[in-house]
Amino acid sequence: MNNTASHHPQYPTSDGIRPASSAGPASSTGPAGTGLSYDRPPVLIAQDLVMDYAADHARTSAGHGITGSAAVAMQTNPSMHALALNHVGFTLGEGETVAVMGPSGSGKSTLLHALAGIITPTSGTVMFRGANLASMGDAGRTRLRRGAFGFVFQSGQLLPELPAVENIALPMMLGGAGYREATDRAVLWLERLGLRALAAQRPGEMSGGQMQRIAIARALAVNPAVVFADEPTGALDQTTGREIMGILMDTARANGSAVVVVTHDPNVAAFCSRTVRMRDGRLETAADPAESGRGRNGGAR
Repeated sequence: MNNTASHHPQYPTSDGIRPASSAGPASSTGPAGTGLSYDRPPVLIAQDLVMDYAADHARTSAGHGITGSAAVAMQTNPSMHALALNHVGFTLGEGETVAVMGPSGSGKSTLLHALAGIITPTSGTVMFRGANLASMGDAGRTRLRRGAFGFVFQSGQLLPELPAVENIALPMMLGGAGYREATDRAVLWLERLGLRALAAQRPGEMSGGQMQRIAIARALAVNPAVVFADEPTGALDQTTGREIMGILMDTARANGSAVVVVTHDPNVAAFCSRTVRMRDGRLETAADPAESGRGRNGGAR
């Protein structure tokens, strides 16, 4: 190990091991319309996003030769049904941590899926470092999700037949890394999170908190630009949930990764540097950073 980094904790990244930065990201801003501005170009910009599942379904049905009065009504009068995303704009700075809150059905998970390229919105654009996700095609978006984005879901979504070390290594192997390289890096992450003893254990042999720690390691092992976390503590007790959020934010900050967390829990949102709220498919005015305690992990201000 390089002695020049001996004064800083070491974190595994996709291109080797580098020292964790002792300073937070340079970003000091929020999205347009909040009175904030970015020092660096944002990592993600979404503009005028509309997600109309009903109209999309009607168009798909029409494309397959399926007709009906309901499909015609939805196509000719979109105001008759609710939009999952209703002209939403969202900006995420490099290294920024943002919580998206809202009641069930408000559109927060749909927003996360659109930002991550999991779904394509009916209209509007999502730009990742200047590249339009819609122009990438399915293969391009898949590569993006494997290398530039990391994911932590409520249930962890680990593969039950794989031990922890291979669950962490899998995204790296899908991205082209060899088995030995990927598993060696996965072991580094297990050691970083104090889970080396779980290397050979499968998800069914772990607690909920342990599975979420493995999921965090898997998400960050590829050194993503953005980590998307959808209700990451929803299946955990409050104490374990706080521990998981602390680990997620600390490791993401060390990697320089931005984080978008979807949650209904204000205690989870308090870990982020900024909180926005959704209702009926619309993004409400961002919370004052002072109101949310400016986040517990530094991040953008």
